[in-house]
Amino acid sequence: MRTIETLAELRHQVASARARGERVGFVPTMGALHAGHAALVRVARAQCDLVIVSAYVNPLQFGPGEDFAHYPRTPEKDERIAGDAGADLLWRPTQSELQPSVGGVTMTIEPGPLGRVFEGAERPGHFTGVATIVARLIGAVRPDAMYLGEKDWQQLVIVRRLVGEFFLPVEIRAVATVRDADGLALSCRNAYLSTDEHEAALAIPSALMAAADAVTAGGRSVGRLRGKVEVALAAINDIEVGYVEIVDATTLEPLDMLSDSAARLLVSARVGSTRLIDNIELAAVLAPKHAADKHVTAPAATDRGAGASEAAVDDGGSDDEQDECHDELFDSQPTSNTRGPWR
Repeated sequence: MRTIETLAELRHQVASARARGERVGFVPTMGALHAGHAALVRVARAQCDLVIVSAYVNPLQFGPGEDFAHYPRTPEKDERIAGDAGADLLWRPTQSELQPSVGGVTMTIEPGPLGRVFEGAERPGHFTGVATIVARLIGAVRPDAMYLGEKDWQQLVIVRRLVGEFFLPVEIRAVATVRDADGLALSCRNAYLSTDEHEAALAIPSALMAAADAVTAGGRSVGRLRGKVEVALAAINDIEVGYVEIVDATTLEPLDMLSDSAARLLVSARVGSTRLIDNIELAAVLAPKHAADKHVTAPAATDRGAGASEAAVDDGGSDDEQDECHDELFDSQPTSNTRGPWR
């Protein structure tokens, strides 16, 4: 694997690959690579001839008081992880090339309403920074396919919208969230957690799994599911809930009731001083009673993002009756020093 910095060298490498008729895959990152990034690289490696990883800490997506100055920067570790996962190039863009300004002003892309809800509401301007840099990265690399993780679901939806509305000739490939042995979604910010905070944070994947299990068992009242997740998280002393929302997986429109369309449960919470986000697919199932014995696993890797799981047949009963039957799925979730459902 080679490490490069200049746009000229990047373009030379991509042009050479194109001349050989090769397929180019791209994994954009902010560095501080971990096993989640490695999973993206491995999928790209299996599908492409030239795999490029970028490592750029984007100042445009950090708001006032956020952790830009302290964001982890681990260049040697990044090279090792990217290389071991199969990357051909690790590109470290310079700010002067990636964020040129005229008269001190940088042109930006405003993603509209999608960028002002959920993470966008808690971090104003965040997705303007994301959309701007992603568009520039795509323009610089001009890949055939770009690989993104499902953990940042809102970001994934916005990037797909960006690519579609600007007619950018790149495929967006989504890869399932990678979790630690206890179920916590991998993030470079997990390093900020103390041992006790890590244990508290396990309530997040536990609550997500309980919601997915409740849906598989027949629950479909969005209000009841959301309320149960909020209560489960609020019960943990170290957790401050940011938002809990159940949305259409494609449009991010909040849902009132689950149907046969793909839905996503989105959660943000502050654990100690660290903000964490996570999400899970909710299979819209009108299930027979025996379906309650089935266990929902974490979403599998996909080339197209979330899709609706197989539907089962409704066994009757009102929505409230169905949902009340599955409250115990939340009541049994761990609240301290216990292993999450992925262990």
